[in-house]
Amino acid sequence: MTTAGFVLFAISSVIAFFSAIATVGARVPLRAALFLMVHIISLAGLYLTLSAHMLAAVQLLVYAGAVVVLFVFVIMLIGPASETKPTMKNMGIRLVSLIGMILFTVTLAFALVSHAADWVAIETSFGTVEAVGHELYLNTLVPFEVVSATLTVAIVGAVAIARKATEFEVGEAKAARQATIDALEEARQEAA
Repeated sequence: MTTAGFVLFAISSVIAFFSAIATVGARVPLRAALFLMVHIISLAGLYLTLSAHMLAAVQLLVYAGAVVVLFVFVIMLIGPASETKPTMKNMGIRLVSLIGMILFTVTLAFALVSHAADWVAIETSFGTVEAVGHELYLNTLVPFEVVSATLTVAIVGAVAIARKATEFEVGEAKAARQATIDALEEARQEAA
């Protein structure tokens, strides 16, 4: 790895680490979505250090350009009801989750520290559009489609569950119901 490649790797990995923590730890969903976008951009930088230029471009176009925008749209659609207020129960869950992740990370780090792999030559087709397309659409088509359908269902379900009726919508529904009742009453009086 060249010096520039190592610098890109170091910067991208540090940004990816802290933006992932900020994404999970953010109380305001919009900030979490923005930290997610920073994390996705840093992952694209890590793909560049692996010579996977196609994956880096797809990461930026699809995830940073489309998925994060969709998340922001859903957050805006749900409104302030999606924000969480810190409680003692939430703090306990966060503390247990933090301890669990620290233990998992330390265990994984110590398991991998003694692993030594030989450097292998990268094929010239690695990371190209042809190689990625061949793997994606021939060998892993079903998991790719299942993940896309699952993400769509999850977003639609989140909107359906979390969306609350606003005062304007409630007032509008009451006015429409009253207009229907008035029209029925008027029709009944005319018939009599």
